[in-house]
Amino acid sequence: MNLDRRALLAALVAVPLIGAGRDREVRVRMVTEQGTIVLALYPDRAPITVANFLAYADKGLMKGGTFYRTVSPKNDNNPATISVIQGGLGDAGQRLPPIAHETTKATGIRHTDGVISMARDTPGSATSEFFICLGDNPSLDYGGARNKDGQGFAAFGKVVEGMDEVRAIHAAATEMRADDPYMKGQLIGKPVKIHELSRN
Repeated sequence: MNLDRRALLAALVAVPLIGAGRDREVRVRMVTEQGTIVLALYPDRAPITVANFLAYADKGLMKGGTFYRTVSPKNDNNPATISVIQGGLGDAGQRLPPIAHETTKATGIRHTDGVISMARDTPGSATSEFFICLGDNPSLDYGGARNKDGQGFAAFGKVVEGMDEVRAIHAAATEMRADDPYMKGQLIGKPVKIHELSRN
């Protein structure tokens, strides 16, 4: 076997290993009133955000949280419309310190169907609140129009089981009232409880 052939074979063997390393997954199971959602998290791409979410799982801090918000083009109060469900601790429970913002430009994880991402105010303010995408939501990516700062949101994993449950939560009845006018018509009348978040 000549040197060129050996080099080609070595390259072909190396390619799957590179792909596998980039796509290493840690799976978590979220048990809700609506059913179970299994998520694959990507620690190699979004190490800070994944570590934060796993800390909530490992410490049992998400128990008692809820899915409390559903947003779609029908009720969105932002011209850059999205389709997501939002959950977390809301006004209850123990929050861990805010984490550094990992952009989609840095991680390569876009806001496509089933992707989980962190809710935030300013970059670097994310704690316990998260959302799951329904369909593609490019306005949530780095450079997207959803936020004036253009930094987008920190996507860090994807639903691998339970999209039917996600869709059911997305279709939940909402209240027209909201303390924050930005969320008018988006708050779920009967928030869906999160019973458990743990490693799968």
